[in-house]
Amino acid sequence: MTLRRLSTLHADFPDAFARLLAWDDATDEAIESTVAAILADVRRRKDAAVLEYTRRFDRVEAKSLADLEIPHAELAAAFDALGPRERDALTVAAQRITAYHRKQKAESWEYREDDGTVLGQKVTPLDRVGLYVPGGKAAYPSSVLMNAIPAKVAGVAELIMVTPTPQGERNPWVLAAAHLAGVDRVFAIGGAQAVAALAYGTETIPQVDKIVGPGNAYVAAAKRRVFGVVGIDMVAGPSEVLIISDGSGDPAWIAIDMFAQAEHDELAQAIVLCPDAGFLDRVATAIERLLPQEPRREIIARSLAQRGALIEVRDLEEACELANRIAPEHLELALVDARAWLPRIRHAGAIFLGHYSSESLGDYCAGPNHVLPTMRSARFSSPLGVYDFQKRSSIIEASHRGAQALGPIAAIIAAGEGLAAHAHAAEIRLAGAE
Repeated sequence: MTLRRLSTLHADFPDAFARLLAWDDATDEAIESTVAAILADVRRRKDAAVLEYTRRFDRVEAKSLADLEIPHAELAAAFDALGPRERDALTVAAQRITAYHRKQKAESWEYREDDGTVLGQKVTPLDRVGLYVPGGKAAYPSSVLMNAIPAKVAGVAELIMVTPTPQGERNPWVLAAAHLAGVDRVFAIGGAQAVAALAYGTETIPQVDKIVGPGNAYVAAAKRRVFGVVGIDMVAGPSEVLIISDGSGDPAWIAIDMFAQAEHDELAQAIVLCPDAGFLDRVATAIERLLPQEPRREIIARSLAQRGALIEVRDLEEACELANRIAPEHLELALVDARAWLPRIRHAGAIFLGHYSSESLGDYCAGPNHVLPTMRSARFSSPLGVYDFQKRSSIIEASHRGAQALGPIAAIIAAGEGLAAHAHAAEIRLAGAE
């Protein structure tokens, strides 16, 4: 396998670096057309359309959509059927995710001004959220925990999960995680039709306020199209890891961390920045030695060959500046004194400090959310959290004295904008009785 080697010391680095980061996120017109038709059909025919697409795509027959709702007893049975080690692992992960996200919960607040005017903010949870979880042979219980637990901590009243079950195959890990996270209702449906059911509502599935969770290209396209009717978490791109190394530590650890990202799919990206060219050589050697042992080695090899790189930098200051340009989903600071460099990092989804903080800990059980911004969107967005399931309403309670003080200011600005009724609404209260 040939892994790209770059150096900021070379004159062609800017162009080579730009090519490395280039990502064609153009929409597939065939997918968009198919998704648009499915959304329109579900919006029009509701349950009947969802059932038809479930028969066509998942080869699951059902007389009614209610027959595809998975009962709580089955969720509990899936959890109980796991081995003790598996149950304990999921339970500890859920506890840690819950503890972390409880610290994010925003509370309502108010303050009173000297004239008696009260201003504040009322924080309320969303009423109902839809969670999409890949199903069938794909097992992503961590996605259930990472999406459902923050919603529950926020106080969301009803959480509805949809997960495809191709040929009726229900993933026990996913069902067990749904039980543990307290998901309220689970339907064995998937694809764009499931997104449409959540976004528009059907006779059986109520309309939600927001849809979260990962999915394939059809699911992503559907989420993009229903945004505005409902909220969505994000439209995620390929997964990414950027590792900044100072040449300390074990090069095999760096290689394995690159593998952990690259095994997602061939579009995933793993990059290492290091001022020590000799250490990068040792990482490359470790990659060649360890890759044949990986079950997903073919996917890893394609990912690293197409989008991976080992980059020699002048120093760690330059590495941090390049990291801020990349704004990676995952950033590992594999440094002797990692915390000292943390203030230099401005843009990253999740930051892992030190040699022992592998990205996989964040994926599963450390506590912070693993739903992270990709494709440089860490420049302006944040990991999924409790705040994504809460909304804020402003509180304004003007006293008589407050209205006298604020009314003229509002009237002047309204007049400047040519909105006479706005000015009149403020002025008419100036002579009001106290």
